[in-house]
Amino acid sequence: MKTIASFALLAAMFVAGTAFAADPVIGTWKLNVEKSKFSAGHELKAATRTYSEADGVYTLEQKMTGADGKETSTTAQYSNGKDVKQQGQNPALDTTHATKVNANTWNFQLKKDGKVVGRVHRVVSADGKTLTVHNTGTQLSGANVDETLVYDKQ
Repeated sequence: MKTIASFALLAAMFVAGTAFAADPVIGTWKLNVEKSKFSAGHELKAATRTYSEADGVYTLEQKMTGADGKETSTTAQYSNGKDVKQQGQNPALDTTHATKVNANTWNFQLKKDGKVVGRVHRVVSADGKTLTVHNTGTQLSGANVDETLVYDKQ
């Protein structure tokens, strides 16, 4: 009986340790439209972000519905401290450079032909329930973007 209890305790500690080690952004997030602030012409009716990670490479899959009802999907990858080429889904950028600030915070530089054209500051709240994404930069049209998107963990 003592052996079973010890094994159960060890197993629980292993599972808890693994859960605490995971990046808190991993999983699915739904846009909270009411709490978000959009740049003119970038309003969204809905959006979902799903983050995953394998061998230090993170993948972000996004599905967005614009104010006009048009749906778009994108996928981006990033890795801490590295420039990662993107797959041509957005003509305004071709590379993402990610920097992990701490367990809940990342900064990103969005680049086109080596030049920074945008920045993203992403924070998961201490309780792990809210994701805030602050985007700034310049569109292909030359218009500036400054928006804060708030997501709830699903």
